Amino acid sequence: MSDTSQTPADAAESAPNALAFEAESLPPEEVERLTGDIIGALKSVYDPEIPADIYELGLIYKVDIDDDRQVSIDMTLTAPGCPVAGEMPHWVEDAVGAVAGVSGVKANIVFDPPWTPDRMSEEAKMAIGWW
Repeated sequence: MSDTSQTPADAAESAPNALAFEAESLPPEEVERLTGDIIGALKSVYDPEIPADIYELGLIYKVDIDDDRQVSIDMTLTAPGCPVAGEMPHWVEDAVGAVAGVSGVKANIVFDPPWTPDRMSEEAKMAIGWW
């Protein structure tokens, strides 16, 4: 797959949790629309123990969109022993699966690289009172 777009350019430059959106041969404007809508969907999923969404926490590492609009998401957890480890991928799949134009979603839990608080955006740090 080739890297055809980053999350909105300003976010990719400034956010420690900016992720790569990859798509094979979708038109750039479709990738841009899907990127924004998928980010919106990811921001609707919250870690139940931390008052911030998983996107702002930096738990999403990569999103691939294939020609059939199947989405594959590499994500992590704040800790391997996270009590919702078995549930959170389903929450992500449900949220992103509701995006118009997405034909299917698979969320994959990865632990490389390990998550650190450095991946959190300023918004997440403010939400949890780290400022």
